[in-house]
Amino acid sequence: MVSQPPRQGSPRKILHSQGLAPKKRFGQNFLINMGVASKMTAAAGLSRADTVLEVGPGLGAITRELSLAANQVVAVEKDRNLVEALRKEFSGYPNIKIVQGDMLIIPLGKSGLNLQKGYKVVANLPFAIASPLIRKFLEATPPAGGPPSLLVLLVQKEVAQRICAQPPRMNLLAVSVQFYAQPKFVGTIKKGSFWPPPKVDAGIIKIVPFEKKSGIDPASFFRVVKAGFLHPRKQLLNNVKEGLRLSKEQATHLLARSSISPTQRAETLSIPDWTRLASNFLSLAKDRVMYP
Repeated sequence: MVSQPPRQGSPRKILHSQGLAPKKRFGQNFLINMGVASKMTAAAGLSRADTVLEVGPGLGAITRELSLAANQVVAVEKDRNLVEALRKEFSGYPNIKIVQGDMLIIPLGKSGLNLQKGYKVVANLPFAIASPLIRKFLEATPPAGGPPSLLVLLVQKEVAQRICAQPPRMNLLAVSVQFYAQPKFVGTIKKGSFWPPPKVDAGIIKIVPFEKKSGIDPASFFRVVKAGFLHPRKQLLNNVKEGLRLSKEQATHLLARSSISPTQRAETLSIPDWTRLASNFLSLAKDRVMYP
């Protein structure tokens, strides 16, 4: 562990001193409200045994808070200029490792970050890549690092709320996350907490992956889910029929067997509903009742 690091100056001054400026293509909105960093660290429940992965550390506002609570912090930054600044800033802190690269591409296991089971993710995610990154973490399997034990993320508030949605307001993103984990909305962060300020508020979300995996194959599950959401405003009978290439009779039979009304819409179904629907689809297809 390390002692309390000195507080950094404002992002504007730091970048100006190095001849840099925020880059829109990287979605750079630097955190200036240090209370947010403390709130995220507390939500992660960090201990001195934890390894934390931070994505997009920027100028290190959250990194320095994490370094005080965790055993090791692995911070992955895509912007080479910021990597250089971060390595200088934290050169005296052996429990912080700065890695240059694109987190959407870097492997989590031995061929990449070599993360061990139980690691945690705490990050202020660039809004544009939040959804694919969350999916990457939740779908990770050993020995490729596996999923983290939990994620505490700062994302666009609308995205956070969509992830936590429940019937009758479910959406494809919510199903994609809740199939693997339990999400919880922690709180709203005003856009003035960042520089430059984004156009919308952000939200802190905590995602805890399930220890026991679902018995259904994810690819088969999401094939059915995507069919159900094919036309969100249409009734399930029409979507299932079209998306799974079934006859009206086959689609009606499948929904009836799954205890789902043909007039329901996808947003009204829960994760158990989708699991039951997908399992029945696989079972009926296997028994040659239908041929998708």
